Amino acid sequence: MRAYKRLLRYAAIDTQSNGDNDAVTPSTEKQYAFSWLLHCELQDLGMKRVYTDPHAYTYAFLPASPGWESEPVIGLIAHIDTAPAFSGTGVKPQTHFDYDGGDIALGTSGLVLSPRDFPELKNCVGKTIITTDGTTLLGADDKAGVAEIMTVCETLIHSDRPHCALAVCFTPDEEIGHGARLMDFKRFGAAFAYTVDGDAPEEINYETFNAASAGFLIKGVSVHPGSAKDVMVNASLVAMRINAMLPADEIPARTEGYEGFYHLTDMRGDVSEAELKYIVRDHDAKRFLARCDRLREIEGALNAEYGEGTVTLTLNEQYRNMAEILADHMQIVRRAERAIRKAGLKPATSPIRGGTDGARLSFSGLPCPNLGTGGAAFHGPSEHIAVEDMDKVVEILLNIVCEREE
Repeated sequence: MRAYKRLLRYAAIDTQSNGDNDAVTPSTEKQYAFSWLLHCELQDLGMKRVYTDPHAYTYAFLPASPGWESEPVIGLIAHIDTAPAFSGTGVKPQTHFDYDGGDIALGTSGLVLSPRDFPELKNCVGKTIITTDGTTLLGADDKAGVAEIMTVCETLIHSDRPHCALAVCFTPDEEIGHGARLMDFKRFGAAFAYTVDGDAPEEINYETFNAASAGFLIKGVSVHPGSAKDVMVNASLVAMRINAMLPADEIPARTEGYEGFYHLTDMRGDVSEAELKYIVRDHDAKRFLARCDRLREIEGALNAEYGEGTVTLTLNEQYRNMAEILADHMQIVRRAERAIRKAGLKPATSPIRGGTDGARLSFSGLPCPNLGTGGAAFHGPSEHIAVEDMDKVVEILLNIVCEREE
């Protein structure tokens, strides 16, 4: 079965994670239902050691071909949840054959997928493109990766192509930063791995942001405005000052490449209490620490002005730049580059302006770059993927697993 057919089926299954329930894994029961579906499919394919744990991690193993037993065990990883930021309920994938290079209407939503906004579409002329109907996300992040890995498993089992041993893991809650938190590395058993969770088929990512979440809780003093002079502390106005004390140009909308940012993700407030939530990102470790220090300085300055306890900062590290680890394991990046060239593409490397399970995995002792799925515009109604690009990803993954170590 081609990978896109699996994606069409998987996309219709709601598996959104829930960041408000992140103390529990999986954060939503529907993820467990999908993991069990994959469990059954892996068994039906003939994979070995298929196991789904109580936290919705699904593992499977395919032994090496005869004569390949001394080759390293290679892992492939994808996540089963979709982003909570946009609806993933009632996904209705739309298939557009022989794309002509123009605008694509997304169902009857009134939204349009245009190459003016998504330049990568120019590379999809003549291909078959899968989109949303404009009312939900598609879920190719990362059900495309799941579908491609499943297709690799099926291909290896039903062919005589010699290959290394293959370890597979499908993880929950990646979209809320917990995808690798409870992964059982001993059960997985890989020497190194690749997450299949990126964009273009030719991409390899081995650099991520350093990342932290930051929250400011502001306690105000609420009194009648008629007698407020020198007494009232308006928590919402203090919150506005906090954001004004950060560099106005260092936000996602004005940065790219290796440029870091502060991103205000949520705000609420009134006179008596206000709250700001940020994510803090930078590829450079020193600049990242300086960003965190800047937030601490803001907390101290405003408490000195308004009184201790007015502003409380909570700062939590989320993940670090996996380039620190992969710098010592570049042979697995080179392996992926050879696989991409063998598939007729030119390898492209770029820093991830975000995170991946591979960052946490690499720092936990499992070197793990990230590979593309063929998808684009994730986390919203413009999400799309080309059928032929999914086929190319499957070819690349097969090339990786079917190469002897240098």
